[in-house]
Amino acid sequence: MAVPVRAFIGLGANLGDSAATLRAVLAELAATDGIGSVTASPFYRTAPVDATGPDFVNAVAALETTLAPLDLLDRLQALELRHGRERPYRNAPRTLDLDLLLHGDTTLAHERLTLPHPRMHLRAFVLRPLRDLAPALTLAGRDLDAWLGDITDQPIERLA
Repeated sequence: MAVPVRAFIGLGANLGDSAATLRAVLAELAATDGIGSVTASPFYRTAPVDATGPDFVNAVAALETTLAPLDLLDRLQALELRHGRERPYRNAPRTLDLDLLLHGDTTLAHERLTLPHPRMHLRAFVLRPLRDLAPALTLAGRDLDAWLGDITDQPIERLA
């Protein structure tokens, strides 16, 4: 039996009832074989970054998993499809976006997946909820507050 690792998943949606979609997906993640406990950050509203469309609802989930990174990615992409995710063009508005941010200490450069996620340190919609779950986490030797200080031009609003 594989030893569980802690993984972090970025969640976002900006089409349909985004908050309801994220709540449903968190429950579906918790019911997925190979995934143990799931803890979610608060939800946040953010404007799209490098994209157009309505504001996003974003969160980060921490989970314990025995799934290998590519197996977990397959599960995440299956959930996106189940929730109507389409990919008509890069950064199109979406009913659901699930990004594998971190998978334990795994470093991976695969055609389907790069770990740690290569742009998470550039996105307030990832860093702020990630800080809620793992305030002592560092990325590339810097704490999350230092990274957030570099991107103050990305407004982010915590939802009730």
